[in-house]
Amino acid sequence: MSVLLESSLPLPLFRRGKVRDVYDLGDKLLIVSTDRISAFDVVLPCGIPDKGRVLNRLSAFWFEKTAHILPNHLIKVIDSNVVLSEVKKLSRQPGELPDSLISCSMIVAKAERIPVECVVRGYLSGSAWAEYKETGKVGHIHLSLGMKESQELSQPIFTPTTKSDTEHDRLLTNEDIKDLGIENLFEELEQKSLLIYGYARDYARTRGIIIADTKFEFGFINGQLALIDELLTPDSSRFWDASQYKVGYSQPSFDKQFVRDWLSGSGWNKEPPAPMLPPEVIEGTSKRYREVYSRLTGGVL
Repeated sequence: MSVLLESSLPLPLFRRGKVRDVYDLGDKLLIVSTDRISAFDVVLPCGIPDKGRVLNRLSAFWFEKTAHILPNHLIKVIDSNVVLSEVKKLSRQPGELPDSLISCSMIVAKAERIPVECVVRGYLSGSAWAEYKETGKVGHIHLSLGMKESQELSQPIFTPTTKSDTEHDRLLTNEDIKDLGIENLFEELEQKSLLIYGYARDYARTRGIIIADTKFEFGFINGQLALIDELLTPDSSRFWDASQYKVGYSQPSFDKQFVRDWLSGSGWNKEPPAPMLPPEVIEGTSKRYREVYSRLTGGVL
């Protein structure tokens, strides 16, 4: 299967992230979700087939479902040649935008991004489990003694981190909040993050999926707070199969934990360059992404 590792379009490049290529459409942006995959803040040399389509279409699904809680930046998904032709009119070389943009890209409003990763955790897993074992806390929050791996928390917790293009994300401090000038906004970020997580968690349970944790990004569009970037995807969330859930163990997941586990066992030092994934890990990851998309949305890629 072919993979989209990089999109080179005849449009002004606005930003190239670890996974997404963003192009400037004047008062809007074109976001292309590629098949690139990152782990431990390093982009891997291989892609995951269909990953970009899953990220794009699942984000769009959640943007639509949560719009009653908070507006978002989504304007239109590139889901047909009709929509693609609208973008081609903005291209410097109209004939050169590929049909491959269909299903893996969307047009969004420009936003003034708030440089914070708004992390919500409903279960004790991953780095939170490691931190709890060492300190009895997750972030600044003390948890009950004797908790087990993957245990559901009595209530979801908000553990925001910094978001930087030049350093690893770290726990947000009171000084960071002051430096960013978001003292008056912080409570609303927490409230909206918990509301959106709670809504998505309850919906996902009806589809047999547990959302163990996730992260949101916010920005201002015309002065109004809005959700931006991606939303509740396998790249930004930890998805578990509810039928296999068992407290006290690491859970089988529908996200890139499968990749992280292989990398952790490979002996890699988590510094660039990352090793090439074996074919079975690439295909296994692609299968997990496609399955969680189908189970959450009822659609098929």
